[in-house]
Amino acid sequence: MWRVFVAVMSMVIAACVPIQQSSQQIEEQKMQAVPGKAVVYIVQDSFRDYNAGLALDDGKEIRMWPGTFFRWVTNPGTHLIRSSDGHLNASINLQVDAGKVYFVQHSVTGIRGSSTDARLRKLDERTGRQLVTSGTLCCPDY
Repeated sequence: MWRVFVAVMSMVIAACVPIQQSSQQIEEQKMQAVPGKAVVYIVQDSFRDYNAGLALDDGKEIRMWPGTFFRWVTNPGTHLIRSSDGHLNASINLQVDAGKVYFVQHSVTGIRGSSTDARLRKLDERTGRQLVTSGTLCCPDY
């Protein structure tokens, strides 16, 4: 019984210890605009266990995981974000302006360990900022 108590307490204490964030994550979570560029945060909620790849129209490909975010600095104009996994077909066209910050949610669902559907949707600033603040940087040093 004593061993069970010690094991449970160890897990509780470990859960309370903050994970040290990288300097890149801290910088990118500031959600600041970039002069002459648009900033797009792509966030994946942490409610599911599925990951999926995304292709950005400038040629970048990233893999999003639950509870992660990616910061994409791009030129103003219309941009496409789409699923890069062959069996998923999520996509969104964004019109972005220089000096502004945008938020897109990437949701992935599945059955028995396999992703079956993905969606991309534009978020309001408040919701987007909350998800980025609570998320972990995806694809550091990209």
